[in-house]
Amino acid sequence: MPDQKQLRELQAPLKQLYSERPETALITLTAEGVVDLERIGCRVPLLVNDGRELHAGLHPAAAGNGTMACSGELLLQALITCAGTTFAAVSTAMGLKIASCRIDASAVMDFRGTMGVDRDVPVGIQKLRILFCVQSEAGEDQLRKLLSLTERYCVVYQTLSAGAEITTELEHRAS
Repeated sequence: MPDQKQLRELQAPLKQLYSERPETALITLTAEGVVDLERIGCRVPLLVNDGRELHAGLHPAAAGNGTMACSGELLLQALITCAGTTFAAVSTAMGLKIASCRIDASAVMDFRGTMGVDRDVPVGIQKLRILFCVQSEAGEDQLRKLLSLTERYCVVYQTLSAGAEITTELEHRAS
């Protein structure tokens, strides 16, 4: 794992490039999935995982059988992985010694919305909670600053809290 100095050295050329040529910082992230109509789900290849597929489907509260990942849980996992990576990078950049950190996330979702039972109930997660369980000799003020910077620079956290413009398109081919 890089230390504070090594991380700065790794990031310095990128920061300089993005400062001098802002257009180079605009990266398009992509993902692809195949709808699994037989199992009522979706398969997503994880390219960094030797192309193995992630299988997602209905949550048991929506009549799933619990054998496939639920998209809401995957959203929490994306939040945790992003927050954890950001936490590690920021703590390294701050020169803090963290013995360990576990992140727990929970979400409250009313399935009446997604199941179409009550149109007044929103579809999706209404409340998110993230708990950072940190073991460190760092002071409370340093850890509060670390948490604040983690929130500020975590892509998934910021996307969820600020929202993003989303468009949907359809490409139709006759079968």
